[in-house]
Amino acid sequence: QVQLVESGGGLVQPGGSLRLSCAASRSIFRIVTMAWYRQAPGKERELVATITSGDSTVYADSVKGRFTISRDNAKNMVYLQMNSLKAEDTAVYYCHVESRPGGIRFDYWGQGTQVTVSA
Repeated sequence: QVQLVESGGGLVQPGGSLRLSCAASRSIFRIVTMAWYRQAPGKERELVATITSGDSTVYADSVKGRFTISRDNAKNMVYLQMNSLKAEDTAVYYCHVESRPGGIRFDYWGQGTQVTVSA
């Protein structure tokens, strides 16, 4: 069973930065995408950023130009660099991995890490 563990969340002032990390407990084969989602209180979980096996990236409009997703295949890790943070970025951030070994889809989720942006 693969486990994803996020780290790097915390309390930061508006305009500040945080770097989230997500580590897989073991190698994941045939990764299709690695992504970060977030869920604010009372809201649905939303996609923040995704990176494909070919390193193509997609960002939510609300974070474009401020957040950067990256991955380290050798370490089975994905990162989210968050700059110019705003109060509306406050949420629990979740790491997600989609893999398709042998054409069968697997989805893995982390337990989430809290990001709070407040003065």
